[in-house]
Amino acid sequence: MSRARIRLATAVLAAALAMAGLPASAFARTAPATADAQHRYPAHPQAETIRQIPLQGAVNVRDLGGYRTWTGGKVRPGLVYRSDALSRLTPADVTTVAGLGLTEVVDFRIPAELQYDGADRLPAGLTATSRPVSDLGLYATLVGAIASGDPVQQERMLGGGRAEAYMRDIYRTFVTSPENRAQFAATLREIADGRGPLLYHCTSGKDRTGWLSYVLLRALAVPEDTAERDYLASNTFRGAYDAQVRAGLKQSGRMLNPDLLIPLQEVRTDYLDSATARMEADFGGFYGYLTDGLGLDLRTLAKLQARLVG
Repeated sequence: MSRARIRLATAVLAAALAMAGLPASAFARTAPATADAQHRYPAHPQAETIRQIPLQGAVNVRDLGGYRTWTGGKVRPGLVYRSDALSRLTPADVTTVAGLGLTEVVDFRIPAELQYDGADRLPAGLTATSRPVSDLGLYATLVGAIASGDPVQQERMLGGGRAEAYMRDIYRTFVTSPENRAQFAATLREIADGRGPLLYHCTSGKDRTGWLSYVLLRALAVPEDTAERDYLASNTFRGAYDAQVRAGLKQSGRMLNPDLLIPLQEVRTDYLDSATARMEADFGGFYGYLTDGLGLDLRTLAKLQARLVG
């Protein structure tokens, strides 16, 4: 067996053992995360730069490559991209996206989101695969709250911690819903099969997309704190745009207190914790979620390693 194949086999075995709980520090959270997670889980000593793809019509487009793994490898760039919706791309944006060489785009938006925001604008010959992941009616709730223009109703729907609770419930369904798990699993299998560069997205590119990115990075043996940092980076990339949305709603008179939207616009460690806690309860941990929850066998996990880690 060649040295390259030996290194690959060793990396796959190490990743599988690590995800099963050895070492626990690599793949199992040792304490519940809180708002100060960045202090208890310090940055990787050689923190990698997040590879944003600058576009005018989408603000949260990134290449998942470049992250180092516990097995001594590095996630290859140019193979998997995550983003927000691509329905507002400019002609220049479409040219930029064409340069990524994508062979597939996966859209996690539900029909109501597609109807309101429109289909993706993609390079010629590329059509998005619709793979809806439930938002528990959040999109309809949000549209209804804004459309009402009634500050009392908006407070009743979103205030008093209700928006945050809604988000935690959504994250739990990433784990508990067989339908949602099937959509995530199908996407991971396509990435493993390696027909070409793939991009997946939802509306904001932060929750459904953020969860799958977190799962994929950890499946590749990227350290948990690094995967969490990638998840939280949506707040940086979306912050200015989301603030403009709130300012516009206030200026137009549709919301007296648009800050009610902040818990829905942000990603937070306690949202992620809601999913990982459910994962622990239902599947015994991350490895159980991959194998029993998503139905990924070791061959598929090995293919992910072989294709994405070098």
